[in-house]
Amino acid sequence: MSGRDPGRQPERTDRSAQAAHAGRIDEGDQATDSEAARRIIRLLWDPPVSPPARGPKPKITLDDVVEAGIAVADAEGLDALSMRKVATRLGVGAMSLYTYVPGRDELIELMVDRVHGELDLPAIELPWRASVEQQVKERWRMYERHPWLLDFNMARMPVGPHVLDADEAFYAALLRAGFEGADVVSATNLITWQLLGAARSEIVEADVTRRTGTSAEAYWNSRMSFWETYFDYDRYPAMAAIWAAGGFDDEEAHAFDRQLSRLLGGLESRLKPR
Repeated sequence: MSGRDPGRQPERTDRSAQAAHAGRIDEGDQATDSEAARRIIRLLWDPPVSPPARGPKPKITLDDVVEAGIAVADAEGLDALSMRKVATRLGVGAMSLYTYVPGRDELIELMVDRVHGELDLPAIELPWRASVEQQVKERWRMYERHPWLLDFNMARMPVGPHVLDADEAFYAALLRAGFEGADVVSATNLITWQLLGAARSEIVEADVTRRTGTSAEAYWNSRMSFWETYFDYDRYPAMAAIWAAGGFDDEEAHAFDRQLSRLLGGLESRLKPR
């Protein structure tokens, strides 16, 4: 569920070649087919599976580095992730990690692909709506386990096997429904934005509750005097009407399930009869 253009092959520039030779590329060069980009693709699709036959046996493996990176991000967040912290967790020097990954950005790509491998993808014969609902719930649980994913730039998802497997399952469900071409991508984006917004809101709320010791319910209960003293029904008639109709009561645990159901129902109504 990402915004990639697999057909785009930008022209290689001297600047990108120099950056690749140095083992790093800046944001503007990440779209080029540089050696650094090819290296991360190889790490995603053809990682080393055994230590070299000659020489001393390495203390760690690429899998160890990726798992340690995930553990650091799970505990402290993506902004706190550094090669030094990963190395400390593994009990090795920071410079030794560069034997396995070119740098922090590439490590994050491997981490993102690795956690997508945790998704329990549905059987192909499952009806499309049930398939989408299962996949959305699986992704929600993934975000709960790894909230740092919500800080990752979803427009630059790694082209790794687990990410593509997840994308394929989602697209396949929508194709079975009868969506075509750009409509599949549009529907995917709508569902993704709904999921990301809801997951981010819940995870942020859980973090605030943990840090402050005050739940959302307790927060609003402590402000009841505002509604009694300052809320002006004449100034805010729309809010008053929605409140009187119970419109703000849809905030319990299953609110997102209902929102998703309505969204899928709206998408389904656009399908042509087959």
